[in-house]
Amino acid sequence: MTSVSGSGERILAILDLFSEDRPEWQPDEMMRQLGYSRTTLYRYLKTLKDAGYLVSLPYSGFVLGPRVTELDFLMRRSDPMIDAGAPHLKQLAARFPSSVFLVRWYGRKLLCIASEVSASQPLTSYPRGRPMPLGRGAISRAIVAFLPTRERRALVTDFLDTFVQTGQGETVEDVLATLRRVRRDGHATAKGEVTPGVIGVAAPILAGDSSPLGALCLTSDARDVIPPTLKSIETDVQRAAAAVSAQLGFTITPMQSIA
Repeated sequence: MTSVSGSGERILAILDLFSEDRPEWQPDEMMRQLGYSRTTLYRYLKTLKDAGYLVSLPYSGFVLGPRVTELDFLMRRSDPMIDAGAPHLKQLAARFPSSVFLVRWYGRKLLCIASEVSASQPLTSYPRGRPMPLGRGAISRAIVAFLPTRERRALVTDFLDTFVQTGQGETVEDVLATLRRVRRDGHATAKGEVTPGVIGVAAPILAGDSSPLGALCLTSDARDVIPPTLKSIETDVQRAAAAVSAQLGFTITPMQSIA
């Protein structure tokens, strides 16, 4: 049962039920999951359906509706990170056979919001809109390394098993030491952690207080990346992420207060 208060939060809790693993829900399942009464649930479902956020299927349950697609279209046109990052995605993809991503950080989620692909056979498994894993891969480390100290420690504690599985250390303190190195270097590099055979390099897009708004990441077939190429990718990705932050109007201080 989910604990929420207020009609706005209770309606959002319904939308939060939908995921890649569970794209369709029956009302009875929603009631069991959320603890809402039948009357309350159907009132909220009607509101969401009338607004286009949900669609009811004949003799079945509910799925997300067309309003979600409409909002996605509007976000593509209005998100300043996409506008600032698009030229850099194109430049990086033109220089290296790769897939290049802009990733937004919100809550505890990593979500691709824009990409550019130049690889003839791209290997990425996380297209736009599909949440990426926490604790695994260059994007995760590039963002977590720049979180405020307390939030960083809490996240590492909660996802310690995943960090350990990817060789980032055996204890919370070990992983935090790894993240301090990422913070010092200004970028993270990972090999085969998210998708087998893929090397990824990511750098954070930062706000003025050095907290992460997201990341810019380039992934490529590891067979195409020799050491000099990797060094060039790391340098270019870090510069591009810094340029996106600057264009968004933030002051970048990646070496500031390594905690």
